[in-house]
Amino acid sequence: MATIKERFKAKADDLSAEIKEILKKHGTRTIGEVQLSQVYQGMRGITGLVTETSLLDAQEGIRFRGYSIPELQEKLPKAPGGTEPLPEGLFYLMLLGELPEVRDAEEVTSAWQRRSHVPNYVFDAIEALPKSSHPMTQFVVAIMALQTESIFARKYAQGMSKKDYWDAVYDDSMNLIARLPRVAAYIYRRKYKDEKHIQPDGLLDWSGNFAHMLGFEDESFKELMRLYMTIHADHEGGNVSAHTTHLVGSALSDPYLSFAAGMNGLAGPLHGLANQEVIKWIFDLREELGVALPSKEQIEEYVKKTLGEGKVVPGYGHAVLRKTDPRFSAQMEFGKKHMPDDPLVNIVWRVYDVVPEVLKSLGKVKNPWPNVDAHSGALLVHYGLVEYEFYTVLFGVSRALGVLASLCWDRALGLPIERPKSITTASVKDWLEGKGEIWGD
Repeated sequence: MATIKERFKAKADDLSAEIKEILKKHGTRTIGEVQLSQVYQGMRGITGLVTETSLLDAQEGIRFRGYSIPELQEKLPKAPGGTEPLPEGLFYLMLLGELPEVRDAEEVTSAWQRRSHVPNYVFDAIEALPKSSHPMTQFVVAIMALQTESIFARKYAQGMSKKDYWDAVYDDSMNLIARLPRVAAYIYRRKYKDEKHIQPDGLLDWSGNFAHMLGFEDESFKELMRLYMTIHADHEGGNVSAHTTHLVGSALSDPYLSFAAGMNGLAGPLHGLANQEVIKWIFDLREELGVALPSKEQIEEYVKKTLGEGKVVPGYGHAVLRKTDPRFSAQMEFGKKHMPDDPLVNIVWRVYDVVPEVLKSLGKVKNPWPNVDAHSGALLVHYGLVEYEFYTVLFGVSRALGVLASLCWDRALGLPIERPKSITTASVKDWLEGKGEIWGD
């Protein structure tokens, strides 16, 4: 039977030929129009990227290769005795575009187990930083230290043929994904658990082993990690971490350099750091109100106070989504199953009952609904993972699955360096006065 790598190459060759034919017949067709406001306001809504692994719909939310999150929860392979999808199966789906059998997910698990060794100098690089360093800072430093392992960088320096770029990127991506849980767990135990590290268990699946190395042996926490790693894995190509990984990779930077760049984007408060901000806001709410489970009326007043101070309610609103994020709903169902009486989780649900109506009453909010960040922290706190500064590292480990699968496709399809046109405000003013065009090469 062909290996995953061989199956990926066969599919990439087929799609590459199909894309060439599409461009030959339709390459001059125009997709939409760009408004001046979009040029100035973050290129919002401009179609300018191809990402094969997932697509985000404003109403339906994220679909991985056409499958919704509820469908993935039903159809992807599970760990023995578990009910949540294995991220190994999702990675297989994103890479090959077809649902995996149990043996396919097991093949990915086995490959990551074999590739998971982290050199000691990576831990030395982490140890060189103050313990007070933010976990994301330590995470990125570790990824950069791992870059010395890059197969792509070594083979490129030796004169590798363009047709083989995908092969080295695939191996780098598999190695990096395999090693990230060990690195992330080391950072967690170093910073928060008196450097009492836990060795990996080579018999566990990727997420289960991650939970073990973090220090959580509860089977339902392992299930949470499998769900968390699945639903955070990808969000099409325009978000900061995905786009940055793609952009840096388009310069033929290896997967380590590209992913490290994406993680620096994920660490921003408007992207992955938002999950940290959500739980902090809830802690502040509970402390100020002085009760373990505030009423909806108390929460509403606190929300209005937050907005009145010119702040946002973290975890609410999304650049694309116009309904409740299905990733939020998946976590809410997990909470109802495993911790229905947890006070913090119930606060999240009460906030969900209150905030959308308050935001809609303002009349200025396009999307008053919760996103994925609005719920994840409360689930983690339930199990004792209360160090919310670490939450973005969890997000980063998961996001590796999508952005690195996409990077494999970028190189397999031979996508070029990304180089959009930029303009100056002076040129815009001239254009508005009829003094020439600004949309050129």
